[in-house]
Amino acid sequence: MLNDTDFDSLSETEEVITLTVEQPGSRLDRHLATELPDRSRAEIQRWIKEGRVTVNAAVLRASHKVGVGEQIVVRVPEPETHDLLPEPIPLDVVYEDGDLLVINKPAGMVVHPAHGNWSGTLVNALLFHCPDLTDAGNEQRPGIVHRLDKDTSGLIVAAKNGAVRQHLQAQFKVRTVSKGYLALLEGHLESLEGRIEAPIGRDPRQRKRMAALSLARGAREAITNYRVLGYYDGYTLTEAEPKTGRTHQIRVHFAYIKHPLVGDTVYGRRKQRLRCPRQFLHAHRLGFRLPSSGEFVEFTAELPTDLQQVLDTLLLR
Repeated sequence: MLNDTDFDSLSETEEVITLTVEQPGSRLDRHLATELPDRSRAEIQRWIKEGRVTVNAAVLRASHKVGVGEQIVVRVPEPETHDLLPEPIPLDVVYEDGDLLVINKPAGMVVHPAHGNWSGTLVNALLFHCPDLTDAGNEQRPGIVHRLDKDTSGLIVAAKNGAVRQHLQAQFKVRTVSKGYLALLEGHLESLEGRIEAPIGRDPRQRKRMAALSLARGAREAITNYRVLGYYDGYTLTEAEPKTGRTHQIRVHFAYIKHPLVGDTVYGRRKQRLRCPRQFLHAHRLGFRLPSSGEFVEFTAELPTDLQQVLDTLLLR
């Protein structure tokens, strides 16, 4: 727990993260890299050197082996900021009301600004589409409720104000949001339906990747249900339903059961057998309760042209 001195030294916008160690034995920097997958290990090591990380109120080295019950407090420095500018980027709006929008995001669009992508993002498009968009406490990612990878297409919901965003994020947290992704897999997946339960954490060998690891190694619970939609000459089309929201979850899980996504050169074949412009993954179904009425609504988005052409190629074989 932070003492008065710690609070006095915090800026108003500085984020404080408090963690309790459940799995012992990892180095402090490695443990935090697992717990904070959006942060690089080098960044975390810099925070430790700067005294931004305490273990039971003490500043320790990155090599400290964490123990069960230890409380880690991380004072995350203010993020690099840029002025967020509205940009007249066309949006495929599937649904809109006074609270939110459901958008069919194209592949290649980054969801929110970050290092290397300060323009051309979904946020820039939202600011143009919704001039009155406000999101106190989330100024660098206004309206963003959840994310899709840059090269994953499909449905994403965005909030028009902070209260709606929090309402929707609460639904994701308790797993009442219905999500369905179309994924084309390498090989013939024999089980017509199934459940993949494999914890996911940062790959200790390649920090930019995620991996199926044990909970003892700091991974977090991850569950994906799936059902087979059809077979295509050595490939399997599935609908995946992630019950948790880990980074790269669907891609990691199918690679874990030896059926990686077509087009995924990170978790699958480096040299693809089938020409595909990107990872074959499309968020085609999204359902949740409207914050205004509590009514459950569900939306769908057809497979985009680039991925449909891949299937058409298989049908012509």
